Amino acid sequence: MEQTNIKLPADFETYGEARKAGFLRMKQLKDQGARVVGMFCSFVPTELVYAAGALPVGLCAFTEEPIPAAEANLPRNLCPLIKASYGFALTDTCPYFYFSDFVVGETTCDGKKKMFELLNEIKDTYVMQLPHSRDEAALAFWRDQIIAFKRKLEDFYGVTITEDDIRQAIKRKNRERDVMLRYLELGKLNPAPMSGYEMGTRVDAGSFSFDLDQRCNIIEARTAEVLEQWKANKDSLPTDRPRLLVTGCPNAGVREKIIKAVEELGADVVAFDTCNGIREKVEKVDESDPDVYHALAVKYLNINCSVMSPNDSRRNYIGEMIDSYAVDGVIEIVLQSCHTYDVEAFFIKRFVTQEKGLPYLNIETDYSQADKGQINTRLAAFLETIEK
Repeated sequence: MEQTNIKLPADFETYGEARKAGFLRMKQLKDQGARVVGMFCSFVPTELVYAAGALPVGLCAFTEEPIPAAEANLPRNLCPLIKASYGFALTDTCPYFYFSDFVVGETTCDGKKKMFELLNEIKDTYVMQLPHSRDEAALAFWRDQIIAFKRKLEDFYGVTITEDDIRQAIKRKNRERDVMLRYLELGKLNPAPMSGYEMGTRVDAGSFSFDLDQRCNIIEARTAEVLEQWKANKDSLPTDRPRLLVTGCPNAGVREKIIKAVEELGADVVAFDTCNGIREKVEKVDESDPDVYHALAVKYLNINCSVMSPNDSRRNYIGEMIDSYAVDGVIEIVLQSCHTYDVEAFFIKRFVTQEKGLPYLNIETDYSQADKGQINTRLAAFLETIEK
């Protein structure tokens, strides 16, 4: 790869040690000639990025730190994930945005697609037009969008992406999906073999490892380790802890005050129907499809995000998870002003309580700590409704 010398932000010395380490790690990759594409959503086909010889990096932010800066341009009553992501870009304090060659967004929600217009004033932002249904017309349209994104990568980097390149990338990503799914399905073991807090934290941390094969090897090793420990100790593990499924919005920014808190109160979070859970991993790309673009379009259009309408498949899969993970209750996390999840929560609550006969708790929150005490009280009351 071509050697370059990339500059760090002007105020780099004011950053904390963890952020400095992230910047230096990314700078090393860029100095070695790495191509880096910033991404926000699981709908964007990372296989094309790998096929272009580039590295996909996640840009969604999960801390309230940059939100005040973002609110100079964005409304206060906007989703915290959107504000935090834009705030990091605006302040040059995210190494992954800073070192991205360009950014790819998608029209999942109105807040994000309008934020991308502002983001484009900071860095080249390419937006994929995601359809919000799953009929044949939507599938054909999404296939065209995937081909257009491939051409964007080719034009930007001056490369040719062959179908063989894409097929090799599909195999690598499918392997990662298998590895991550086996890890997340450790939650099916009863009693629970590990905390949901650790499970979610490790999944998110893995996204900052840019060697795909290395990331898979690390997760495979941890999966084997947890399974071995569980087999040796399962008879001494508690069996009276309620088993919970967490669904809804990405939860990394509220993991401490909800997932860690409910486990400290005596429950086990064993399953995640979320973007940073198993939602993107349950279906692989069909490697036998002779049309690679059709195969990618089918896989990515089937992700059970609330932006899809109708979204019966999400309710159906939550039902399967409730059964296969032996779930005792469901917590839905809705980030403030995430209207699609907020509205769809009506259907999820009705399904969980009436069709599955389980307790359900909806928590609407943001990245601040202002509601931590109130949430803790509600979690404790919720656990009292679960009989074990």
